[in-house]
Amino acid sequence: MVVKVYGPVYASPKRVLVCLLEKKVEFETIPVDLLTGENRRPEFLKLQPFGSLPVIQDGDYTLFESRAIIRYYAEKYKSQGTDLLGKTMEDQGLVQQWLEVEAHNFEPPVLNLVRQIMFSSFYGLTGDKKVIKESDEKLGKVLDVYEDRLSKSKYLAGDFFSLADLSHLPFTNYLVGPVGKEHLIKERKHVSAWWDDISSRPSWKKVLDTYGLPF
Repeated sequence: MVVKVYGPVYASPKRVLVCLLEKKVEFETIPVDLLTGENRRPEFLKLQPFGSLPVIQDGDYTLFESRAIIRYYAEKYKSQGTDLLGKTMEDQGLVQQWLEVEAHNFEPPVLNLVRQIMFSSFYGLTGDKKVIKESDEKLGKVLDVYEDRLSKSKYLAGDFFSLADLSHLPFTNYLVGPVGKEHLIKERKHVSAWWDDISSRPSWKKVLDTYGLPF
């Protein structure tokens, strides 16, 4: 059964697409236009009652929330494609730890910057300078922790590429691209090397080449 992934041009669904490519799972994509409110239509809300992306349908099974989805497929197809969870319980604990760090410490300030710079620019508005400054500072502190961690291991959970690294791809791509904050990555030697590594993976390049940016 081919997995259906809704909303492929947006950041969070791209987490799912990269995971599926790494795990060699066949999928098809279904566009959802947030600007015209397709995510608020009754038929979509039956799949995702909060109206957000992504959603997957795998036969009769429906799942939403991108990190829940990538955890599901990494486990379901653990012996297939790239092992994104680690070989030992200790490895897996570190993967889950850094995946939580990405969700709770890294993405919030990046998302603020995306909204205040990228989205505001798209709508012809000026972002809130106070929010931008605060988010910039918060993200810098998070990346300082990453710099220390990545000085000791090639990837966040150890010396293997995992869900923890994969999950950073979509929003860091915004950060170094349309948000214009590439210096936050490049001025940290180990973070910069890590980003160059993970962003050059064929799976990520294929996602970007196929689906690009939403605006």
